[in-house]
Amino acid sequence: MKPASRVQAIIEILTEVLKDKTPCDVILDNYFKQRRYIGSKDRRFISDNVWKIIRNRTKYTQMLENNATPRLLVAINFIEEDLEVLFSEEEYAPSLLTKEEKQLINRAKSFENFDELAFYECPKWLFDKFENKELLASLNSTATLDVRANLTSREMAKERLKKEGLFFSFTPYSPIGLRCVDRINLNNCMTYQDGEIEVMDEASQIISLLCGVKAHHKTIDYCAGAGGKSLAIAATLSNEGLIYAHDISVERLSRIKKRAERLDITNIKTITNVVDKDYDRFIIDAPCSGSGTWRRCPDAKYRLSQEKLDEIIKTQREILEFGAKHTKNGGRLIYITCSVFKEENEKQIENFLNQHTEFTPLNHKDLWQDTLDLSIYPFNSTDYISFSPLLTKTDGFFVCVMKKS
Repeated sequence: MKPASRVQAIIEILTEVLKDKTPCDVILDNYFKQRRYIGSKDRRFISDNVWKIIRNRTKYTQMLENNATPRLLVAINFIEEDLEVLFSEEEYAPSLLTKEEKQLINRAKSFENFDELAFYECPKWLFDKFENKELLASLNSTATLDVRANLTSREMAKERLKKEGLFFSFTPYSPIGLRCVDRINLNNCMTYQDGEIEVMDEASQIISLLCGVKAHHKTIDYCAGAGGKSLAIAATLSNEGLIYAHDISVERLSRIKKRAERLDITNIKTITNVVDKDYDRFIIDAPCSGSGTWRRCPDAKYRLSQEKLDEIIKTQREILEFGAKHTKNGGRLIYITCSVFKEENEKQIENFLNQHTEFTPLNHKDLWQDTLDLSIYPFNSTDYISFSPLLTKTDGFFVCVMKKS
C-alpha cells in the first residue's frame, strides 16, 4: 500500500472507533477480514498507528482545540510527515486538507497548554474517580505478552519457544506463566498452534489457581465468556473432573469449543441454564468496567459512562445473590473482576457480606502462600486480593474467595 492509502485506512477505522460503541480490536479484525489483500506489514503499520492515536486521544484533542475529527487526529499523528503527500486526493488517498484544517494543524504544532487529563489520558469523570494517580498512570503503560503453559511445564514450553526464536521469561508469581516484552504474532508460532501455550495475563492465571478446584468438585465458571479461566482450571486438573462453563451469550460460549480443541481440553461442558444448588466452587467472573485492562484496551475508557457503570454494579450485585443460592454449604463462592474500582470490588463484597453472614472470606495470604508456594505476599488485605500494573505489573484484577458455612 502507498503511504496515503495507509492513512486513509487509519481514518476509516478511527471513524468507527470514535463512535465509542465497538471495541477497537473488533473493528480492526473486521476491517482486515473484509480486505484480505492488505499485507501483513501494512496491517501492522495501520494497527500500530490506530492504537497510538487512541493512546494519545486526549492529548491530540487538546492540541486540536477540541476539533478532533478522524482526519485531524490522523494528521496530528503524522504531523512531522509531509501532509501534502499523505492527504493528496489521489486514488485510495484522503482528500486534500482544507484551509481550516491546515490552520488547526499549524496551531497544534506550538500547543503547550496540556492539562492533567492529557497527561493521564483519561476522561474527566473517570479521572476524578482515581485517588491514586500513580495507579491511573500505570494503566496507560504498555502491557507485556503473558502466556500460560498448557498440559506441559512452563520450562518445556519456554524451551520450545526458544527454538522458534521467541524469548520468554518466567512470570514472577504464577508457576505456569511465561512473559515476553516483545510484540509477537502467535498465529505464526507452532508452540501456540499445538496448544502448549495460551494467552493469559499473569493475574488471571493466579486467580484460576486460587479457585482451588479439585477433580471431585462440582464446579461452575459463571459468566465464563470465551472460557479463559475454565480452560486454565481444566488444564490444571489434567482433564480430570468436569467444569461447567456458563454464559448468557451462546456466541461467547461457542468460542470455548474451538479453543478447547486446540488446547486438547476435554473436561468442560457449556451450559446456558443453572439450576443446581450444590456447587463446591461457584466462580463468578463478573461483568465489569474492564478498567483493569486499559493497558491493552485503552479505547474502553471512552465507551464507559457513569450510567453504564451503575448498571454493571447492579448486575454484579444480582449475580452475587444468585451465586450465594447455588453454592453448597461448605463450598466456596469466588468473585472476580478485571476492574480497579472499589465500588465493583471491595464495596461490592462488603455490601454482600453484610447481607450474607453465612459467607466468610478466606485468609487470602494463606491461600496465596499455600497455592503458589511463595513466601512473598505483595498485598495489604488478607480478605481479598487486588492486582494492578502498579503493584504486580499485571492487569488490574480483583478476587475474593468466600466460604459458605
